[in-house]
Amino acid sequence: MGTELLLKRRAFMKWAAALPLLAQINLQEAFGAGWKGVEKTAKENIYTRLGVKPLINARGTWTYISASLELPEVRAAQEEAARHFVNIFDLQHAVGRRLAELSGAESGMITSGAAGAIASATAACIAGSDPEKIWQLPDTTGLKHEVIMLGGRISFDNAIRLAGGKLVVIGRSPEELQNAITENTAMIYTQSWAQRSPDQMSVFVKDLAIAKAAKVPLLLDSAAGIPPMENLRLWWKLGCDLYCFSGGKGLCGPQSSGLLLGRKDLIEAALYNTSPWEGAVCRPMKVGKEEIMGCLAAVEAWLKMDEPALNREWAARAQRIGKLVETVPGVTAEVPQLTEKSGMNSSTVTISWDQQGWGFTVADCAQKLLDGTPAISVTAAGNPSDVLSRNGPPKPGSVEMLWPGGFGGAANPHPQLKITTTQLQPGEEIIVGRRLREVLSAARKGSQVAPS
Repeated sequence: MGTELLLKRRAFMKWAAALPLLAQINLQEAFGAGWKGVEKTAKENIYTRLGVKPLINARGTWTYISASLELPEVRAAQEEAARHFVNIFDLQHAVGRRLAELSGAESGMITSGAAGAIASATAACIAGSDPEKIWQLPDTTGLKHEVIMLGGRISFDNAIRLAGGKLVVIGRSPEELQNAITENTAMIYTQSWAQRSPDQMSVFVKDLAIAKAAKVPLLLDSAAGIPPMENLRLWWKLGCDLYCFSGGKGLCGPQSSGLLLGRKDLIEAALYNTSPWEGAVCRPMKVGKEEIMGCLAAVEAWLKMDEPALNREWAARAQRIGKLVETVPGVTAEVPQLTEKSGMNSSTVTISWDQQGWGFTVADCAQKLLDGTPAISVTAAGNPSDVLSRNGPPKPGSVEMLWPGGFGGAANPHPQLKITTTQLQPGEEIIVGRRLREVLSAARKGSQVAPS
């Protein structure tokens, strides 16, 4: 009897916490806003006229679902940039000087995304600024062309290979790095971590010291590293030769833009190996004046942002979703506690239920959300945009296993559903929470689960 009372008390507390949100939903519907308003918008827009269904992004900054929405400052900068002709060579150098002021690095350039930055950086480290060597790529005969991959392969290492780089795949220990460097090493590649533990940073500093001693440039891929904006300066302060960010992810700049920052000589070489230079291996990775000015505008806008306030808002959205879905018996929502340093880590809700008992999996739930109106994209198992994921889960010992969790992700047979709130627009968390309640309630009702 005590256990039954405790369960009822918990259920009551969950409903009490969600009541203000449920009242908000009812009020919106009474005035034709909220769900019905979103349904109408989802049926009448530039995409639906082409037969393409827009969606609510509750997954995060994934390129295949267009990652992020541009900041107003970005749209304004692109609109103004589109009104004038300009010499792209002059523009990139001027923007490089401005990026140096903002980041503390010696120079910078705008690229066609973080992958474009990786390719340009690779070409720079192999061919330098020599016209003959630039014209020779991706043929690397007679050139240093080995690129050490710290920690294994990634889904984006084709950006290195297409520029002529030969991958040398190793683990993460400084000892392995030291032993892997040869006279043919042109560059060292590594990624930043979402969580920078003291141990990880200690290893990274050792890697940098080894690279410096060997006089081999190190490229740090921090594609999703903004926010926090402190990363714009951090990696240069630590001694990175080159580092890059995506412009279309958390930075909320143009989708086809990225940032490459670092040593002036290497940035200059990267520019020589990239559009608009005809004959350069990265010429196809064109970035226009609109993207250049839009990405710069995003950097400048973020430097004025109140990041703690954003973190609080993301966390609040996560809490609202959690409160709504936990009104479904048997469903739990894990919402990380907000701290001064939590940032985007406070924006993810992890939702769990008895998938086997209900006969309803995370994949089932994710598909139901996508099939609805409006469509809602969430994180389930795997990576729908990874080439090798089309082959199903990777086999033990296969090349795709070199990057743990990558290449479609070694699918967990019972994954949890994750909702990321950073790309939700104001009020969309209520829509996501409501739709999840509906889907999970129906799934539970359709199963043989006893009432609780």
